[in-house]
This record gives sequence, C-alpha cells and structure tokens, in this order.
Amino acid sequence: MTALPLATPRLPGDIDGAIDLACNGLMVAIMQRSDDEDLRDVGIRSLQRSTLLLVLPLPVYGSGENGLIDRQAHNGIHRWLDNFNSLIICMPALGVEVAPADVVALRESDFDGRVRVIRLPNSRAPLSFARSLRGVSAILDELVDQSTHLSFAIGGLFGDWAAIAALRAHRKGRTFSIWTDRVESEVTRFHASTSRGVRRIYWSAIAFAMKRYERLIVRRATIGLFHGADCYAAYARFSRAPHLVHDIHLGESDRIAPAELDAKIARPNGPLRIIYAGRAHAEKGIFDWIETLSTIARRGVEFTAHWYGDGPALEAARVAVSSAGLDQSIFLPGAIYDRELLLRKIREADIFLFCHKTPESPRCLVEALISGTPIVGYDSAYPRDLIKRHQGGMLTEGEPQRLADVIERLAIDRSMLASLIRTAGADGHPFNDTEVFRHRSDLIKAAT
Repeated sequence: MTALPLATPRLPGDIDGAIDLACNGLMVAIMQRSDDEDLRDVGIRSLQRSTLLLVLPLPVYGSGENGLIDRQAHNGIHRWLDNFNSLIICMPALGVEVAPADVVALRESDFDGRVRVIRLPNSRAPLSFARSLRGVSAILDELVDQSTHLSFAIGGLFGDWAAIAALRAHRKGRTFSIWTDRVESEVTRFHASTSRGVRRIYWSAIAFAMKRYERLIVRRATIGLFHGADCYAAYARFSRAPHLVHDIHLGESDRIAPAELDAKIARPNGPLRIIYAGRAHAEKGIFDWIETLSTIARRGVEFTAHWYGDGPALEAARVAVSSAGLDQSIFLPGAIYDRELLLRKIREADIFLFCHKTPESPRCLVEALISGTPIVGYDSAYPRDLIKRHQGGMLTEGEPQRLADVIERLAIDRSMLASLIRTAGADGHPFNDTEVFRHRSDLIKAAT
C-alpha cells in the first residue's frame, strides 16, 4: 500500500492573496471590537490570586451540574490545581447525547469552589463563528481581566476561541502562553490530501489559512509551550520563548514495576505480542499498520496484534484484515475505556507499533514507554526525542516494508528485543503527571 501524499496542491496566487486578506481582516475585526460592550449573562466574580485562565478546544458535554468531560482532562484539572489557587476553564459546549464513553462528571462543587467552567459556543462553521465572535470576545475580555495567568490551547481556524483569547490578551498588553499538542494545519492538510474535487480545494485553502493564523498567534505569545518535539520543531522558530513540554495523565503508580519488567524480559519466546492504542483513523496510519503486519505474516513471523480504539476507519480496517486472511492474528476490538485494563494490555505487549502520518504528540507513546514496551514505528521528531537517552525503540522511514524489516529482525533476535524492553522502561521512567504539570505551571508563572 502506497502512503498517501502529504503535499498540498499549490493554490493560485489570487487565492493566496485572498486568504492572507481574510486572515488580516479577521484579526482586525477581533482587535477592534469596542471596549464599551456589555458583558451579558456571564456572572463574573472576583477570584483569589493565582488564577489561571485556560481556554481549551476540548468540549464539555451537557449543562449545569450535569456536565461531562474527558476522563484525562478531569485529571488535568486536579494537576493544575496542584499549582494554582483557582482555575477558569473555557470550553466549547456540546450536547450530552454526543458524549463519548470515556467521560466523567464535571461538577464545580467537586473542587471546593476553586474551578469555574465557562461554556462557549461550538462555532466551527464560518457563519456561526462570525455570529458568535462579538459576544465571546466580550466574555474573554472579562475573563482575561479576572485572571493572573493565561494559557491558551490553540488549534483550528473558525471556532478556535483560544486563538481569539490570545489576540484579545495581546491587545490588552497581557503576557500569556500558548499550548499545542499537534500541528493542526498539517492535520488539515493531510485531510485535504485524502479528499477529492471541491473538498480537496476547500480543505487545502483552510490548511493554508490555518498555517498563517497559527504563526500569527505564536508570534504574539509571551511563551510557547509545545508538547513534543514535532510541535516544537514546527513552531519554535516563530516563538519568542519556545519550550518543549510534555503532557501525560499517568502517575508514578502506573509505571511498570521492576519485578514485572524483569519477568517480561525473561519470558520465553513465542509469537510476538504487538499493540497499538488510539483512534482508528487514516492519519494514525491504521492501513499502513495492517500492511506492515501482512508483510511480516507473509515472511513467516508469528504474532498476535491488537489495535484498541474506535474511529471512522475501524470498519474499513476490519475489512482489510479479513481480505488479508489475518483474522486469527490481527484483532480490532474497538476502544477499551478501563484505563487499568488498557495499561495492562500495553505492559503485556512486546512492541508498541505505530504508523503516525501527521506531526502530533500522542500520549500513547509515552504510555508505552512507562509500561516497558518498546515503541517501533515511523520516525519523526517526537518519538525520536522520547527515546533519545536510552533508545527504547526503533524508528524507520514512513514505509510499511521498512517497518516490517525491523519487526522481523526483533522476532529473530530476542536478545535485542529484551534489551529494548529494558531501555523502554528507562526512557519512560521520568514521565508522570505531577512532574509534567509542575513543569508547565512553573513556565507559565515565570513568564506571565
């Protein structure tokens, strides 16, 4: 299977100019909103010192005390509160009926009055974004004034309220940080490359505009917090003070125990145990993953492989596995929402195999290293940085045949695999949620 091209079709010069003009016009509209607009139905109240304002793309589902939020984001709230007196969190609001399975209740009362949740409109379409812009700008202005520290998780174009908050804070002369965990314009460009006709042109134009918008925001931020080396490589040269940081929601107790790591290294040879945990999506490389495994199967390598995760490509991937005659070797059971069970599956595996197609910083690679499972996959700055100290993995060019060569080698040379398992555990050892949130919080406090 040939990897899909990432190159975006070159846009005509008049379209380039139109997009630049539109981006400039959007910025002017944001920056010129009248200061005498009233803030309606927000109920802002004075908050104690050391208040961090977070504007996130992550949605909150439902309203009032019945809100739901991603389980790992809920842990993030607790970790932020380890470092700040109080939080104001702005998130787009969605209906509870569209909430995924891995969510928990979000009740402000659970945090002793230290957290306020502000629901913003989910305005991802151009017209709804234009209609909401004036009112949301007013809300964000007041919240910026009520906060001592500001951090905005940018990502997108229309409906990216974190980017709007950054522009409003810049207009007020406030210092602030921005945060990214993937290069959103590149993800959109990949989406364009998989589309056809008018949709390909549309998404190429959106990616083109998004790239310029991202750089505009990054340049205005006091500091840039870039999760993983892929994000850092993409944005650092545009930032006044770039920092490579990490994001993980596992504690020290989730790390593989030394005795368990020793037992894993010493277990007898058998079929390779291969795993991946993440969304079943083309940008995650699920079809390259299947092609890699089909290749080693044709070469006589014995293995069992599990991809845990739901997504739009899941059914097509199951068809691909059946077509390859590998239903007894490759399993795509869907998502596991029990985190303890998923971590156990990762710890039991010999190899965490990944074929990521876009520059991002998925936490699953860190989770694999914490579990003493070597990461084996396509080379990029992010995984390369994760294993730079102990080499707890092997990286290749973005081709299934190259990846199959590495896996076949590990199947033959089990002493090499055992060494990788040990060094993977060493590379994962420094990571835990308390430390990574303290690191980011210290940077925010020092700069803002």
